[in-house]
Amino acid sequence: MRLIVGISGASGAIMGYEMLKALKEFPEVETHLIITEGAAENFRYETSLTIGEVKALADVVHDNRNLGAVISSGSFVTDGMIVIPCSMKTVAGIASGFATNLLLRAADVCLKENRRVVIVPREMPLSRIHLRNIKEAADYGCTVIPPMLTFYNNADTVEKQIQHIIGKILRQFGLEYKAFVPWQPEAGR
Repeated sequence: MRLIVGISGASGAIMGYEMLKALKEFPEVETHLIITEGAAENFRYETSLTIGEVKALADVVHDNRNLGAVISSGSFVTDGMIVIPCSMKTVAGIASGFATNLLLRAADVCLKENRRVVIVPREMPLSRIHLRNIKEAADYGCTVIPPMLTFYNNADTVEKQIQHIIGKILRQFGLEYKAFVPWQPEAGR
């Protein structure tokens, strides 16, 4: 399996890092990473991680300005793409096909080749423009997994909340993440 992971400039860059860590648990998955300039800034503001530490988790790292990278071509076969977190600017670019950087071009390629694209939009509250763009992205084939809180699995830390989101995303690609705690109905109900 070959997956593209895009980390855009929305708050929550740590989720992209945690996604890469989770994907390391699947040796059969080759990861291709794109980090936008805004994401690099957010790693500096929101975490103590260096970009080098983030990049070290990927099998291949691509420069967001390189529109000639292999992942910009439909001839390079992937199983899809995850954009985590996905800024509203990136959602708008995906929804409109405005592929001005490699992250947007890779998403555009995945959509045109009918490959799964999962976006994890990060903004609150959502304006009508945000909602329209998210709906458009979904209409064009993106799966939208907003990083919403979960309560049924006793996810009482930020780490457990992120693990839940990652588990939901990886299930879209048929991958079962060991840290994911699915809903378990009580017996007899």
